[in-house]
Amino acid sequence: MTSNDTATTAAALRAAAGRLMRRVKHEDRIPLGQVAVLGALDRDGAMTTSDLAADQRVRQQSMARSVGLLLDQGLVARRAHPTDRRKTLVDLTPDGRAALEQERGRRAGWLTEAIEAELSAEERALLVRAVPLLERLAAH
Repeated sequence: MTSNDTATTAAALRAAAGRLMRRVKHEDRIPLGQVAVLGALDRDGAMTTSDLAADQRVRQQSMARSVGLLLDQGLVARRAHPTDRRKTLVDLTPDGRAALEQERGRRAGWLTEAIEAELSAEERALLVRAVPLLERLAAH
């Protein structure tokens, strides 16, 4: 494969991934940024707003807004930091965990249906083999 072929493939992959993500987002009931915050808290545990901002690569002010909206919905709660009384931690509430699981289920359900409806058995097997490659690219 030439460098030009690789560039063409990269452009096509970016466009296809973008369309797929927009379609998956269409299934969302909670905005993507808020789902990402819930997911980070589920994956990594309680964090400060600053740590969440760094994790999500957004400004602290933007994260403070997102956390505020999640607090208003009862999906996260604040609690005192165990070692630094100047800080507070943000953590998932039981309602937040339930909302996150519903979002994940809705997204996975749509994607499962699409894979089964649109792809042949051979194409599904190819997709299974492609997932680790996509993960490696995402980690680069």
